[in-house]
Parts: sequence; structure tokens; C-alpha cells
Amino acid sequence: MADSITITNNRTGETIEIPLVDGTVSARSWSSLLPGIWFDDPSFSATSGADSAITYLDGEAGLLRYRGYPIEQLAEQTTFLEVAHLLVRDKLPTVTQLKAWQSEIAEASPIHENFHKRILEGFRDDAHAMGVLVSSIAAMSTFWPDSKDIENPEQRRDETTRLIAKMPTMAASAHRRSVGLPYVFPDPELDYTSNFLSMMFKLGDSPYEVDPVLRDALDMLFVLHADHEQNCSTTTARVVGSAHADPYVTVAAAAGALYGPRHGGANEAVLRMLEEIAEFDNVDDFIAGVKTGDRKLMGFGHRVYKNYDPRARIVKDTAHRVFDVTGMNPLLDIALKLEEVALADPYFVDRKLYPNIDFYSGLIYQSMGFPVEMFTVLFTIGRTPGWLAHWDEMLSQDSRIARPRQRYTGPADRDVPSIDVR
Repeated sequence: MADSITITNNRTGETIEIPLVDGTVSARSWSSLLPGIWFDDPSFSATSGADSAITYLDGEAGLLRYRGYPIEQLAEQTTFLEVAHLLVRDKLPTVTQLKAWQSEIAEASPIHENFHKRILEGFRDDAHAMGVLVSSIAAMSTFWPDSKDIENPEQRRDETTRLIAKMPTMAASAHRRSVGLPYVFPDPELDYTSNFLSMMFKLGDSPYEVDPVLRDALDMLFVLHADHEQNCSTTTARVVGSAHADPYVTVAAAAGALYGPRHGGANEAVLRMLEEIAEFDNVDDFIAGVKTGDRKLMGFGHRVYKNYDPRARIVKDTAHRVFDVTGMNPLLDIALKLEEVALADPYFVDRKLYPNIDFYSGLIYQSMGFPVEMFTVLFTIGRTPGWLAHWDEMLSQDSRIARPRQRYTGPADRDVPSIDVR
């Protein structure tokens, strides 16, 4: 068999041939030869834990596709709600389907008045917006108990729509309560992203004027963040969902993973780094410090991309359009110089350290007026359709509850001493 591997158990002499399927081998076939022996893969980086038709990612080639469509085409030709429809309903919508989808989202976007009074107002005044959002998503489970009927595809569909619709409303509310501003309710006359910007920044009774360039830039960033295969938060969603948790608890768990600075906080770290560099002329010294291990270069390199992150190219071009409206962000020159120096230095090229999406996205968010605390919240809005698509796909596959094995490293068998001699 050409596309296979052969393994031999040297303890017994038994041999087995295992076929290679899409670059994977069956762990079940492997363990049939080696019962009681497990792969030691703490970060699951060499383990396939899902069969998925949602996102294709080739890190070596720098490719990203949602259900077969290249991310470059989706970012240029579609809106976030079109991409959300693609992810959760398997196909790009027609004009008629898109109008119906937009109406469903608009109808479901308000949150209950009691949610503001009893949930959001219960947090400390200085509570981080992302912490408020994570907790609020989980609290929504108590408002829609029917969501626990997760084996009903129609119920899953309804809850998916509700979560995508309400995420911007909750996100904006989390921000406004933290800065002491009254809540702004959704406007059904506005599109998804314009509505979010209005709920974030509207003051008084006058309509909020949404700049189309800024709206399109934010909408495109939502598209770029919509899914990214089996990352930490998506894997969290599938693991929690495998216990048949309802979608609100599942998405809250995924958002909790995103809250970690190693995952969703990367663009904030880039901004802090650029502020630390402070001056254009300091870039060379900073790069030298990175090479000696004294400094960290944030926004470069990626766990799966060993080439230029395709999303980073799109964001870089978008940054210039945004700055034409908002005025030049003084940190952009530092970022461009940093990228230029790093991409010309064999130290970084040999290590395949290229800019990722986080390198420029934080600059765009900052220039649009979003506080740093909102960066991960924005990521959450964009990633919600991806989490829900994976949750629904996993349930439709009748998957087993997640239960990895472990390599025990603790003490051997021992007797419990009496309390007076411990």
C-alpha cells in the first residue's frame, strides 16, 4: 500500500499497516497494536481532534479558506454577515437569503431590559469589558432555557442566530457601562457593523454618523477573524460542546480562552510594544534586543503559519485607508520600519517569523477610537460564527465527549500517614 505506514511492536513482533488519509493516521488502528500506550502531545499540535468541513488552513503555503473560498476574495467581495451565513449555514447567501438573514439578525439583536439591570449592573465599575462579556454570554443561558435542547437542529439554528445577533449589543453595553455612558439600543435600520459602531459611540439623541470607510474596515476585520480552524478557543468550544453544554455556555468558554493574552490579547501586546519603542530611530536597537533575547517581537510568527499570514497583508492595506480618514497613527511608521527591518534580517527570515494579523489590527482599532480593553471583545464578535459553526458541526457528527489521556508523572503508590506524623 503506497499511502500507508507500517509499524512494529518490538515487544511482540506484531506488525500493522495503517493507511494515510489526508495526512493523518488512525489513532484507533495505532492503539490496536499498542494497547495502553498513548501519544504524548500536551498541546495537541500533532493531533487531529476533529473532522471539519469549515476552514482549510495551510501554514506552509500561507493559505486560508472558509468552506473552500479564499480569504482574500471573501475580504474583498463579501460582508461579515455573508461570511457568518457561509460558516453557520454552509453557503454564501443569495440576495433574497441575505435580506432574510439580515432581518433575523436585526430582530434578535436587542437584549432584555432585565439583562442590563440585573446582570451588567452587577459588575464593579472598573470591570474589564472582556470579563463582563464572557460572564454575560454565560448568563444568557438562563434567559433561554430552551437552548439546552441541543439535539434539535432547529433549536441550534435559532440559538446560533440569537448569539450572532446579540454579541455586538452585549459588547457595546459592556464598554458603555465601564465608561459610565447610557446604553444604546440596536437600530434595525442600520447594518450589522454600523449598528455596533452606533451602540459603541453614539452620544445624545442625534443619529450616529458612521464613516463608510471605517465601517467597511471593521466589517472586514470581523471577516478575517471569523474562523481559524482548530485554534485554542475553537478547540475549547468543541470540548465543552462535546459534553452537550448549551451554546451560551459553550461560547462563553471559548471566549474565556480567547481572553487569555496568548490568544486574543496579541494585538494589544503589539500596541504596547510599539509604544515602548516610541521613536522611529529606536527600531534598530529594539531589533538588536530581540536577537539577544532581551526584547520580545510581538505580532511576528504564528503557531501554524510558516509563511506570511494572508490576513496580515489585507489588514496592512486596510490600515492605510483607515488612516486617510482618522489621520495617521504615529505608531504606524514604527510598525512599517519594524516590519521592513525584520523581513530583511536573516535572523527572522530563517526562523520564518513573518507579520501576523495582530501586527496591524491593533493600530486600526486604536485609530478608530476603541480602547485597548475592547480589542479582544472585537475579536469575540468576529469569531462567534466560527465557534458556533464548529459546535453545530460537532453535534451533527454524533461525536464522543472529549477525554484526552495523560502521562502520569506523580509519586508511586504510597500509604497515607497518620495526621500526627505528617
